[in-house]
Amino acid sequence: MNFKTIKSIYLSCFALLLIFYPSNIYALSHEWVAVPKSQYGEQLWDKNSVQKNQDGSIRVFSKFIPKSTTEITQDILYTMDVNCSENSFRDVAVGAKAFNEFKNQDSEWKDPNGDKLILGIIDQVCTFRN
Repeated sequence: MNFKTIKSIYLSCFALLLIFYPSNIYALSHEWVAVPKSQYGEQLWDKNSVQKNQDGSIRVFSKFIPKSTTEITQDILYTMDVNCSENSFRDVAVGAKAFNEFKNQDSEWKDPNGDKLILGIIDQVCTFRN
């Protein structure tokens, strides 16, 4: 084998490695922050997912962990928008195994209606972003 053949094999292997190697290796890990617990369970939000939307609202990943988990009641993953000036939220997507499994087509702004967990998310995310 000459040098050109070895070089060609090496470059081909390198190209295949780049193509098939998982692209999410550089993804940020989650940095979960808990809000005060409620009688139903706890809610966490991911500091690394916080981003500002074009309309001024804030998008964040959150996770609800029920007080008791079974096959039916399990962690729920949310992608939610928070409107700090209106103290409101909307669930953009939901999932059980991954974020954004199911997009919410009719995502409207909602009042937290006294929900301690959602109020905690709104308060902490708005404080963190400012």
